[in-house]
Amino acid sequence: MTFVVGITGGIGSGKTTVANLFAEKGIDIVDADIIAREVVAPGSEGLRAIIAKFGNEVLSADGTLNRAVLRERIFSNPDDKLWLNSLLHPMIREQMIAQTQQTTSTYCLLVIPLLVENKLNALCQRVLVVDVREETQIARTTRRDDVSEQQVRNILASQATRAQRLSVADDVILNEGDSAALNKDVELLHRRYLAMATQSIESDNEQ
Repeated sequence: MTFVVGITGGIGSGKTTVANLFAEKGIDIVDADIIAREVVAPGSEGLRAIIAKFGNEVLSADGTLNRAVLRERIFSNPDDKLWLNSLLHPMIREQMIAQTQQTTSTYCLLVIPLLVENKLNALCQRVLVVDVREETQIARTTRRDDVSEQQVRNILASQATRAQRLSVADDVILNEGDSAALNKDVELLHRRYLAMATQSIESDNEQ
C-alpha cells in the first residue's frame, strides 16, 4: 500500500510551494483541485449529470463547465449545493485513492486544500499542515489574486480555522520565514517520510 502524506493549509499558506519542493525531490504529487476539475471535464460523467440537473446554461461557450454560473445557482439553494456535493465528492475521493495507488515514489503527497472541511484525513498515513498567521494569509492573497481584504476574509470564514487544521496535524511547517528555512523544513520532513514509508513497506512485506 502506498504511504500517503496529506498536505493542507488555508488560502495563502503556501501549500503549493511546499508541495513543489517535495516534487523536486522526486515525490509524486496527487492534487485534489486538479481531480476536481477532471471529474467535470467535457464528456465526463460528472458534467453530464450537472447538465441534466441544471441545463446547458451552466456551460461556457467552449463546452466546459462555467463554475461562476454554477456557483451562483447553488449559492442561494442549499438543496442544490447538497446535491452537487453528493455527486462530486465520492467521484473526487475515488480518484484520489486510485491516483495515490498508481504513484511510484517511495511515498506520495496528496494535496487537499479542504482536507479538514471534508474529513479526508482518513485517506492519509500522515497529515502535514502548512501554517501561517491570518495576517499573512490576507497579505499574500490580496497581493497574489488582486482581491480586496474583505474578499479574503470571507474566504477565510468559509474555511476551517487555523486551530481546526492544527488539531489534525501530525506535522506542521510554519511558513512565515524565508525560502532557506522552508527548504530546510521540507528536507527534514522528506527524510522522515522516506524512513516511515520504507518501514511501512517492510512491515507489509512481512505480513
